[in-house]
Amino acid sequence: MLIAFVVLTILIALAWGFVLGVYAERRRGIPLWQVEDCWSIGLYSGRTPLEIRARENHNPVLTRKSVTDVRAAFVADPFMVRTSDEWFMFFEVMPASGYIGKIGVARSEDGRKWKYERIVLEEPFHLSYPYVFPWQNSYYMIPDVYGANAIRLYQALEFPWRWSLAGELIAGNFVDASVVHHEGRWWLFAAEAEGNCTLRLFSSSTLFGDWAEHPKSPIVRRDPHTARPGGRVTVTDGMMLRFAQDDAPEYGNKLHVFEVTELTPTNYKERPAVANPLLTASGTGWNAHGMHHIDPHRVSDDEWIACVDGNQRRTVFRLKY
Repeated sequence: MLIAFVVLTILIALAWGFVLGVYAERRRGIPLWQVEDCWSIGLYSGRTPLEIRARENHNPVLTRKSVTDVRAAFVADPFMVRTSDEWFMFFEVMPASGYIGKIGVARSEDGRKWKYERIVLEEPFHLSYPYVFPWQNSYYMIPDVYGANAIRLYQALEFPWRWSLAGELIAGNFVDASVVHHEGRWWLFAAEAEGNCTLRLFSSSTLFGDWAEHPKSPIVRRDPHTARPGGRVTVTDGMMLRFAQDDAPEYGNKLHVFEVTELTPTNYKERPAVANPLLTASGTGWNAHGMHHIDPHRVSDDEWIACVDGNQRRTVFRLKY
């Protein structure tokens, strides 16, 4: 009898929750359920960055359930750094409540098996896309700081755990700023936040110097398929690769790669590096509905590994109103 009573009570509570949810949906415009993006992080490998493919069935290597210090809705935008004896991966952690992104870090001995550590950077505004790189015996990060109205540079006070604002490089509302040091100058690609369809290029003689917009900028206009950066600008064997996420007809569905064929203070040219998208939705599993990011690293003469992310949408049923 007691078991039957408990079961009946649960069923009644669920029924009332459903009724209240329907009421909220129809009278107050609050959805009873909704489909949410759920990004996870995986590892790919290949002979070159243009031949990156899924590894054995070990993906994803990090998910929202890997995060232990906040309840996470998803993890995305991974960037790796290899020190003398370890790998560290930085990525966006999206809390399940509030939806203001933070930057988390995971650790690995071999670059393949990862263990989540903790949140290492948070601000009152949204953080994502933690573009981490070493420079002159220190580590720096240029995260997407949507809402700060500037491209910000952070420096590690105690790598990888403590970071401090080192300065604001460029004023304006940009997303996914990506830098590379090439032929004695710094180059920075950043998309305008509005529409994800315009890509601007800046340069400077020093990392902290006066950044100026390139005379050919914007280098992508009115094209949501190729404007927004999608990972680390990579230079290998004399070739510079720019990765771009495809945001049409929907956000983050695939990733393209372009070879920069000319980059000087006065001119810029690029061309598709491969005929098809480098990464795209698989249709099933952890990356069923999209892929939009890559960070490739050479580990030997004939092998590269790359951290990527993938989206598997999930339906969330809500009973609290």
